[in-house]
Amino acid sequence: MSRLLLIFLAVLVLIVAGGGIFLATWDIPAPTARVEKTIPNDRLGK
Repeated sequence: MSRLLLIFLAVLVLIVAGGGIFLATWDIPAPTARVEKTIPNDRLGK
């Protein structure tokens, strides 16, 4: 039973490490849609 648990934990560590490496090296593209939002004058600082 302990050998099965050890194998499961090793696979889990590999999956987490692989996911972390993937997210660290993934070149996420910047958003291309233009966003325009009207801010009322009373919300701006003076």
